[in-house]
Amino acid sequence: MASVKEFSVEEKLTSLVRLQKIDSKLDEIQILKGELPMEVKDLEDEIEGLHARQTRVEEEINGITEFIQQKKDGIVEAQALIKKYEKQSENVKNNREFEAINKEIEMQQLEEKLCEKHIKDATEEIAEKAKQLEFAKKAVATKEANLNGKKAELEKIINETEKEEKAYNKDAAEARSHVDERLLLSYDRIRKNYRNGLSVVPVERDSCGGCFHAIPPQKQSEIKLRKKVMVCENCGRILVDSELNDSVVVK
Repeated sequence: MASVKEFSVEEKLTSLVRLQKIDSKLDEIQILKGELPMEVKDLEDEIEGLHARQTRVEEEINGITEFIQQKKDGIVEAQALIKKYEKQSENVKNNREFEAINKEIEMQQLEEKLCEKHIKDATEEIAEKAKQLEFAKKAVATKEANLNGKKAELEKIINETEKEEKAYNKDAAEARSHVDERLLLSYDRIRKNYRNGLSVVPVERDSCGGCFHAIPPQKQSEIKLRKKVMVCENCGRILVDSELNDSVVVK
């Protein structure tokens, strides 16, 4: 950065005007893109979330299916035990044994009914989960179609402006190399403060070209001398005379 000090104030101001005009051209390109980059990112995030939801529902359905199979196995087991106890009841020797076996049979019959209820409830839950899964799949399809459209639109703009944008970025880097770091920091800070990104503005009709605040004649005279960097007392933008501003042309 040592060589930067060799540039005069006028050269720095000229470079700042050039940088401002280049940055304004780059801003125009970003305006062409509009909200597309953000919309693409938001859609990608939404789709990722929907895929995660879809996976979660599928896992839940698999878990419920396994649960239903366990209960079906439980029914088979209960029915087998009922048959076993019924066969044993044919050979009982007293009422005590008969009552004990009957109690076991009743327990297994109750277990069978409980398993059937669990299966019924789980089947209804699977049906609800299937609806959720279908909704998630449709939502993914819709979002992906929307995303593809947005991407195609953005890609078209990028392809049309890529060469121009690269050239402007190269010119901007060159212009920045002619200005010291502290002035660049001020320039960048001011640009961030205003939506139109104007940090360097000409004096037009005795007023600041950014906020239209009146500039005193004495200050205008100093600005025309280009001996020091002057700023608007109202908005803080860097001021240059209109002749210097008009002399810098960015194609």
